[in-house]
Amino acid sequence: MIKGILMDFNGVIINDEPIQHAVYRDIFSDQGIDVTDEMYYSRLGMDDKTFVASILEEAGKPAGIDYVLETTVEKTRRWRAVVEGTMPIFEGVENFVRKMANELSLGIVSMSKREEIDFVLEKVGIADCFSVVISADEVTTCKPDPQCYRLGFRRLDLARVAQGHLPMTHPECLVIEDSPPGVMAGVAADLPVLAVTNTVSAEELRAVGAGAIAKRLDDWMPESVRRVFT
Repeated sequence: MIKGILMDFNGVIINDEPIQHAVYRDIFSDQGIDVTDEMYYSRLGMDDKTFVASILEEAGKPAGIDYVLETTVEKTRRWRAVVEGTMPIFEGVENFVRKMANELSLGIVSMSKREEIDFVLEKVGIADCFSVVISADEVTTCKPDPQCYRLGFRRLDLARVAQGHLPMTHPECLVIEDSPPGVMAGVAADLPVLAVTNTVSAEELRAVGAGAIAKRLDDWMPESVRRVFT
């Protein structure tokens, strides 16, 4: 029976993949690099530093540490300016989070910076629904590597035990993802995965191991999660 949920952030809670893409496209245009749809979406699951270095390397340009860091800082600044004005949370996600938090323990596992995650959760008013947040700042490898979800599982389990619950097993902790690398990371961490078709097709998500597919998260209740992922 599902006792906890680990949710991805970009593409699951906030609909900002198009915003991230547009910001990076603007930034890299100064270098004469066109970040195409294929270039951007083939790198889903990467943290900002890895993404920037990868784009530069593909273009045959130096990927110095200082420039990579400066680029990620500028990306966050521009992203925040757009998001602050629009706050593009997926419709129904706030309702879904609050429903689930009433009965289950929740965490976030994302390759975004912690400052970006905290900014959105606090603005939307759902930060209190999550017991743990795993960001790119706390891991050394990107999705599809399972490191992030293994850490998320351990932290969420510890948080539950501290609240007086019995320890979870891996089948009792559900991952919610929108990208193939994210699904692969959850599966590799031995966790069941519910994939939402916010970013890629259901077929692509099933092909990498998603146990179930959702078009909208707010269609799901705690009981339906438990029934599907027994």
